[in-house]
Amino acid sequence: MAKFESEEVLAVKEGLERLPGHDELERALKTLLRELGEEPDREGLLRTPRRVAQSLRFLTSGYRQDVDQVLNGALFSVGYDEMVIVKDIEVFSLCEHHLLPFFGRCHVAYIPTEKVIGLSKIPRLVDVFARRLQVQERLTTQIANTIMDKINPQGVGVVIEARHLCMIMRGVEKQNSVAVTSAMLGVFRDHTQTREEFLSLVRGRS
Repeated sequence: MAKFESEEVLAVKEGLERLPGHDELERALKTLLRELGEEPDREGLLRTPRRVAQSLRFLTSGYRQDVDQVLNGALFSVGYDEMVIVKDIEVFSLCEHHLLPFFGRCHVAYIPTEKVIGLSKIPRLVDVFARRLQVQERLTTQIANTIMDKINPQGVGVVIEARHLCMIMRGVEKQNSVAVTSAMLGVFRDHTQTREEFLSLVRGRS
């Protein structure tokens, strides 16, 4: 009993308080460690289930976020009808097929009709969908469709370039492979010149 209490104290000091709903996840992680041939009660793994539970809750926090609350009213009426681009947004997500990370950069552009989104909200919107179990293709379209739905712009373009650990660490083991996905809506799909302007600005990043 004393050992258990001391481990609890150490866990709290380490910022590993047990959050609601973590117990079942921790038990599952202990089972996973045993199935992998490990002993979850050895010193190095004693708090690993709790650490991993906290980590997974954070990495999938997008499930518990509401897009409207994230945007928090940061939609502004502005007389501006030129392209708005936020590029090189860092993206970290988990592949739903292997639960391994994929990471890279996201580039978002839109041409307003009547409203614009506060610039700091676009990376937050990307995180809402990235912090879930994902495939890159769906992540790309979710970002584009949400912006289209919220401000009804003339068009939206989203490009994601990412490296997938399920390809780098296992499988084909190609360390330099990069997956590129795009979603083009409205004028970005219909007008070649608009689409090429966006892509050229993305390619021209430092």
